[in-house]
Amino acid sequence: MEIQLSRGEWKLMEQLWAESPLTITQLTAQLQPETGWGKHTVITMLGRLEAKGAVAHEAGERAKQFSPAISRADAAIQETEGLLEKIYGGRLGLLVNDFVEQRGITEEERAELLKILSPDE
Repeated sequence: MEIQLSRGEWKLMEQLWAESPLTITQLTAQLQPETGWGKHTVITMLGRLEAKGAVAHEAGERAKQFSPAISRADAAIQETEGLLEKIYGGRLGLLVNDFVEQRGITEEERAELLKILSPDE
């Protein structure tokens, strides 16, 4: 199942990947300084994330405890594959070419790419 996260959902998930389980109150306290989100916004986002299969909860002693149901690495791969398919028709070479033409590439990045592309050498 493909899970695509909005920018705001990524912020919430980053909190859960860093520390979990967390309650709604804990998440709100951690996210509020950066985002300004109140409890109801966090509740809404958690509901969406649960519906997507990205978050799960267990009944705690006094409050629900929320944890990620997908790893950060899996979410990143799914986002990257979705972007690659949407913009480049799934063709990784086109993405790399456009990126290099627009931004350039350092010798260190070039060496890293060559190492990735030739793991047996």
